[in-house]
Amino acid sequence: MNRRSFLSATPAAAAAPLAAQCPGFGKSKLKITSIRIVPTRSRLYKPAYTPTAGAWSTQGVEVANPMSIYPKYKAQRSLFNPDPGKLDDFTVEIATDKGIKGYGNGGRAGEFIVRDHLAKLVMGEDPFDIERLWDTMWRSTMSYGRMGVTMNAISGVDVALWDIVGKALDVPLYKLLGGQTKDRIPTYCTGNDIEQHVEFGFKRLKLAIPHGPADGRDGMRKNVDLVKRARQALGPDGDIMLDCWMAWTERYTLEMAEMMAPYRIYWMEEVLQPHDYAGFGRLRQAIKSTRIVTGEHEYGRYGFRQLLENQSAEIWQPDAQWCGGLTELRKIAALAAAYDIPVIPHGGGLSPETVAFSLATPNAPWCELFLPPPGGPKEVYQKFEDGYRITRGPEGIYMQPHDAAGVGWEKSFL
Repeated sequence: MNRRSFLSATPAAAAAPLAAQCPGFGKSKLKITSIRIVPTRSRLYKPAYTPTAGAWSTQGVEVANPMSIYPKYKAQRSLFNPDPGKLDDFTVEIATDKGIKGYGNGGRAGEFIVRDHLAKLVMGEDPFDIERLWDTMWRSTMSYGRMGVTMNAISGVDVALWDIVGKALDVPLYKLLGGQTKDRIPTYCTGNDIEQHVEFGFKRLKLAIPHGPADGRDGMRKNVDLVKRARQALGPDGDIMLDCWMAWTERYTLEMAEMMAPYRIYWMEEVLQPHDYAGFGRLRQAIKSTRIVTGEHEYGRYGFRQLLENQSAEIWQPDAQWCGGLTELRKIAALAAAYDIPVIPHGGGLSPETVAFSLATPNAPWCELFLPPPGGPKEVYQKFEDGYRITRGPEGIYMQPHDAAGVGWEKSFL
């Protein structure tokens, strides 16, 4: 399942809310009875259509990446990523003895850890014991994980537990997380279909940078041309961000920052490989024309503590489906808040749990969205607006979660 895929079929109606039995987070009288991986598909972008020829969103385009140094893999990510259907993201369903089911998405290959390890740890447990269950999963996988696949697995299970709690109490997730801290969430749009995104109403654009050090000076000029095109489309007041996806070096970043300074770049994202905490810190000290941000491929509070100790990023970008789920995302945000660091989760607008988190978290100011590719029928874009509760205002495009109980998968995306 990719980042745009969500639950494919509405589960059976949940049992009557258990609010009377579950005041707060005490014993819920619920017991977990099954855990399984369920198939998913996207309905948000139906009906299917052929995008406009040459549109960036078709994904058949070059994007700078860590493998760009090898010509064999440079042209597009599909050349080095697992084949479709192999090691995908996943959705886990957790059922209880009262008929309430929770759903959670986790990152690539995590389903194997859920099925063959985590399931036995949560079976028979009270789903309200979220903190204990999280800690159990963390400690039990520490010997072979701590980052990557094991945290992808924990993330999916954790989000599903939160979904159960919300449904049991008949409360939307954002209220469980503390309620509204803003009326609606400002968003930015990622992708290089610039003119479509501006016409739709976005005033913040994140560009997928196509070139890195392997492309030399010519690639640098093409990167600048892309940024120039975005600035011309947005005008002087919109914000432009750059997604460099672990592809650059320190020297290359310094030179690109200087070349792009006239176009007022809001941030440069993931310019280095994620483990280079010190390198990010040096760039933050050296570059004053923009913000250095990262965190998409960081895991858990301990990884983000490394970002903090090295002063690596002005904004943190954890992914709820990779970093350890909502339970860990809240801890990461609390750590960031103590140092006045904004948290803008990766892919935040695509997952309803992260939309709820952003609405309920003061230092989570924006959400990321991806507009359906150009060339589709009006129905596609109307579904997009309805599914994400899109509104417009001074900051461009806004979104907010639905008021469905729990995470709201069915209400938000089906």
